[in-house]
Amino acid sequence: MEENNKYSTSAKAAKETDSVVEDGKFFAAIGYISILFLVPLILKKDNKFALFHGKQGLVLFILEVAAGIIKIIPIIGDVVFTLAFVVCGILSLMGIIKVLMNEYWEMPVVYDIASKITI
Repeated sequence: MEENNKYSTSAKAAKETDSVVEDGKFFAAIGYISILFLVPLILKKDNKFALFHGKQGLVLFILEVAAGIIKIIPIIGDVVFTLAFVVCGILSLMGIIKVLMNEYWEMPVVYDIASKITI
């Protein structure tokens, strides 16, 4: 009898988690597209999944803006900008794929910064 109770509790938690993920999936995915990181951070503050990915999208956006500012420096700025643009683009694409797979993916370095952001 105790095993049934444990199973039903974990099944209920899994359903709630699935509900949170499904409810925030669209918002989490668009959070990786440039300035649209604001959408999950503003409209889905109460959804853990959307907020998790929205914060990572915010960090990627800040990195892109910083790379744009560094582009002012002749020669080196262009190289840094191009490299940052490619890396941020790949990370954004991977983030969208992970969202579509219903996963919380902790991006290297980006997650460490994003986890410190409070909204």
